[in-house]
Amino acid sequence: MDRQTEQRQSKLFVNNMVESAIRIGLLVLLLSFTYDIIKPFIIPVLWGAIIAVALLPLTKKLERSLGGKRGLASTLVALIGISVLVIPFVLVSGSIYDGVAHTTEVLQGGEIKIPGPTAKVAEIPIIGDKLYSIWNLFATNLEKGIQQFLPEIKGFLGAIASILGGALTSLIMFIISLAIAGGFMAHAEKISGALETVAVRAVGKKAEQWANLMAATIRSVLLGVVGVAFIQSAIIGAAMFVFQVPAAGLLTLATLILCIAQLPALLIVAPVIFYVYSTGDGTSTTIFTIWALAGGLSDNFLKPMLMGRGVDVPMPIILIGAIGGMLFAGIIGLFLGAIVLAIWYELFLFWINYESQSELSEQPEQAESAEDYRI
Repeated sequence: MDRQTEQRQSKLFVNNMVESAIRIGLLVLLLSFTYDIIKPFIIPVLWGAIIAVALLPLTKKLERSLGGKRGLASTLVALIGISVLVIPFVLVSGSIYDGVAHTTEVLQGGEIKIPGPTAKVAEIPIIGDKLYSIWNLFATNLEKGIQQFLPEIKGFLGAIASILGGALTSLIMFIISLAIAGGFMAHAEKISGALETVAVRAVGKKAEQWANLMAATIRSVLLGVVGVAFIQSAIIGAAMFVFQVPAAGLLTLATLILCIAQLPALLIVAPVIFYVYSTGDGTSTTIFTIWALAGGLSDNFLKPMLMGRGVDVPMPIILIGAIGGMLFAGIIGLFLGAIVLAIWYELFLFWINYESQSELSEQPEQAESAEDYRI
């Protein structure tokens, strides 16, 4: 009888295990198909949520001006954001197209003339002599220079085409994200209520505090990264326009993109300084160099001032999370990395405080038990 019971239990265990494995396998398969379906929308929805959190205070102010019409306010904010993205892109694209068309006409007509380098170019440390010889080759014999550096020119043009294609893809993605952000802002209270219910069920009573922390972190990174990038590019761009650097608008836009991507603005500033140094006089070159370098290095003191404002998390943690997240997941990692490290910091503080509270709560009981043993 015992043996039959044992066999029956063993068979029941195997059946339950097989049935559970089948259910888990089907669930994994369902999740896999679901992920493949929603994968193209994950990044736009994440960006939409980030933009909505960042622009919601502005939307609420506009809502009060429009008599409480949240839908109209969020639509206007989204349309303004799309205009801010599309108009500069169209202007820059048109400028690039006109420049390429003009260059093609000049090349076909054989009228192109490149001014020769001055003696100052050769005096530039390390690269001066080589730069002078290459520049002089293109100025004196353009056809020979193109033939000699044809592979490099093709690679450069291919890189430019790739950058423009990526910029167009990013522009479309951000337009979609702004549209999604408009929907999020229009129904912010309902969405936040539903997310809070899910978050409380998942992580407990700390969910609301962490949600506020995430929102504050997003705004902090937006101010400390994007805000600083705009300030830097404005300073450097003003210098380029004042000193009439060719393609100043395009270089300013490239500087803004580099600064948002947390790359040093000196990647663009340094070549421009060399150009101004080779074509201008000593006084103007010195003024431009100081001006441009001040803009390129301004993030060293602007980020500590702006990043971390409104967040009860040390600025280095936010900055490390933003930079590390960007290296791991691109531009969106700026926000996700900072949020993840901020939550881990709060978890660490909660663990420290929990241990301290546990020790304090145990001390009275220990004291009472010690009194009991005294005679």
